[in-house]
Amino acid sequence: MTRSITRIVLTILMYAGVVVFLFPYFTGRLTTGILFMIIGAGATVLFGILRCYLTEGDCGRIPHHSRDW
Repeated sequence: MTRSITRIVLTILMYAGVVVFLFPYFTGRLTTGILFMIIGAGATVLFGILRCYLTEGDCGRIPHHSRDW
């Protein structure tokens, strides 16, 4: 898998963790949704760190043609 594909997949997984974290809030079951919140927060942090670690230097690249605007 290339770096750009890895970055996209990890970004989607990171945002999926945010959705899992917010799921109890939207369903109105905050007291029974503590496990969802813990898993969602953990997934968001884990995939965010993996995204930064595995695609290090990939996000900072600027194409040559966009420097002149």
